[in-house]
Amino acid sequence: MDIKRNILLNPGPATTTDSVKMAQVVPDICPREKEFAGMMKGIREDLVKIVHGDLEKYTAVLFCGSGTLCLDVCVNSLLPEGKRILIVNNGSYSTRAVEIAQYYGLPHIDLRFAYDEMIDLERVRATLDENPDIAVVYTTHNETGSGILNPVRELGRMAHEHGAIMIADTTSTYAMRPIDIEKDNIDFCMASAQKGIMAMTGLSYVIGDRSIIEKSATYPKRSYYCNLFLQYDYFEKTGEMHFTPPVQTIYSVKQALAEYFLEGEEAKWARHTEVMQAIHDGAQALGLKEIIPLENQAGLVACILYPVDENWSFEKVHDYCYERGFTIYPGKISSTNTFRLCALGAITAEDIREFWKVFEEALRANDIAIPVKY
Repeated sequence: MDIKRNILLNPGPATTTDSVKMAQVVPDICPREKEFAGMMKGIREDLVKIVHGDLEKYTAVLFCGSGTLCLDVCVNSLLPEGKRILIVNNGSYSTRAVEIAQYYGLPHIDLRFAYDEMIDLERVRATLDENPDIAVVYTTHNETGSGILNPVRELGRMAHEHGAIMIADTTSTYAMRPIDIEKDNIDFCMASAQKGIMAMTGLSYVIGDRSIIEKSATYPKRSYYCNLFLQYDYFEKTGEMHFTPPVQTIYSVKQALAEYFLEGEEAKWARHTEVMQAIHDGAQALGLKEIIPLENQAGLVACILYPVDENWSFEKVHDYCYERGFTIYPGKISSTNTFRLCALGAITAEDIREFWKVFEEALRANDIAIPVKY
C-alpha cells in the first residue's frame, strides 16, 4: 500500500512507520480471547522495561484513551484520605493536573512558577517542610507547551524524604529521553501510544509501583472508569482490560515496541537529538527566537516566538507547510504568541532540513522578512 508520508512536528500524534500503520490490519478478534490477553501481558512488561523497571516491583496498567486520561487516573487514584497533592507547576500540562484536582475537589497546592522559569527546588522543599500532610508530589517532566525540562529526579528525592510519592507526567519524554524509574526516584510515570513509542492514538498507560497501587485500594473511590487499582486488579485476575480495549491500536503498539527495541534506547535518543539540533540550526539561520534557553530544554520541543512582522500569519505559514507534507503546531502559552516544532516520531534530521526549505518558501510567499524581525 502506498501511504503518503507526512512529517508531523506537533507534540503528538507522532509520525509513524508504515509497518506500524499496517500492523492494525489484522483478522477481527474478541479481546476476551486468551491470545489477546497474552499479547497485552507482553506489552505491559515491555512498557516497564523501557524505563528499566524491575517487573516484580513495577507494572504497567493500560487504559483506553488519550494521555490526559492517565493524568486523571493518577491524580484521582493515588491521594489518600485527608492528604494533599503538591503540584509543581510551570506550564500548561501541570496546570491540567491542577484542573483535574479542582474538578474532583481534591486538597492540593498549586506551586506556580513562570512558564519559562526553572523550578526553584528550595521553594519546593520549604513547601514540603511546611505542609506535612502532602502525600503526593506531581510535575510534568517535559512541559511540552514550552519545552522546559523539569528536575524530576531531585523532586522525587525530596518527595521520598518527606514520606510522599512522586508522580511524573512523562507523556512527552517516555521512550524518547532515557528514563530510569528507580534512579529517577519516580513512583509513577505515564505516556500514550501515539507519542514516544510511535504507535497509534487510543491507548495510554501508567507505569508504577505495585505495592502503592495495591495500597490505594483503600483510598477514596473518586472515579469508576479512571480508577487505577480497579484496572490493575482486573488485569492481575484476568489478564484483560476491565472495559473494551482499542484492539487495532494494541496491535500497532506491539509492532511499535518491537521497532523501539530494535532501534535501541541510546540510538533512538541520539536520533531525536539530531532532529532537535536540525530544528535549532534552521531556526537560527532564519533569525527565529526560541523562548527557552537550550540548556533548560528537554531536547524534544522548540517553542518559537512569532516574528514581529505585519505580514506574519501563523495560519498562512502553517497551511503552506501542511500542503507540502509538514505540520507545525501553535503554542500553548496564553501570554505569548508562539509556535512549536517537536522532535517526536519516526523522522530524521534530513526531514527537518527539507522542512526548513519549505518554511523559508512559506515566508517568501507571504512577504515575511528574512531573517525574521523582532
